[in-house]
Amino acid sequence: MTTTDTPAKHRFLVLHDYGMGGSWWWVRARSVREILETFAWTEVVSDPETVARFEEDDLDDVDIDAPQMPPGLDGLRAERDAQRGRPGFGALADRDVVHLRRRWDEDDEASVLCLMEVGPDGRRSRQVELNEDGTGVRSGPDDWPFNTPVVDLFDPAVAGWLISAREFEEQWARARAVDPDL
Repeated sequence: MTTTDTPAKHRFLVLHDYGMGGSWWWVRARSVREILETFAWTEVVSDPETVARFEEDDLDDVDIDAPQMPPGLDGLRAERDAQRGRPGFGALADRDVVHLRRRWDEDDEASVLCLMEVGPDGRRSRQVELNEDGTGVRSGPDDWPFNTPVVDLFDPAVAGWLISAREFEEQWARARAVDPDL
């Protein structure tokens, strides 16, 4: 392929949302997919109002092919590099919705088995927390103070958590709604 056959690079606004905040960069790349394949736990923001809001900010502006990345982005690239080539890498990345089963071990509390419906950005749209006795509690975005990405769909480990939509829907139908006062 000659240099004239190489797709042109465009400037994309990239976010790493870590809950109480986020890190932002301008990344010059050939496509959104190239960015997501290169940096773990990132999303490309295309909302025109958000993009306009950052136009004048002094964000790092980097080329995806540069050997050095700014702090934060360098670690996300290293994480993705470690994942690439492992079985399951990117297996769920092109899906609009995935249903996952994952055991969460939060702090010193007992682990919780969660069934999640997740969008392409790694954020939950619905969740069922299953108790050891088989009962469940369902919740959605209105029940959560934050809805940061909980999975990176390129991560090869996530492919092992996949369950069917049917299994999720059965548990969703059986679960009681979360008590908003708790």
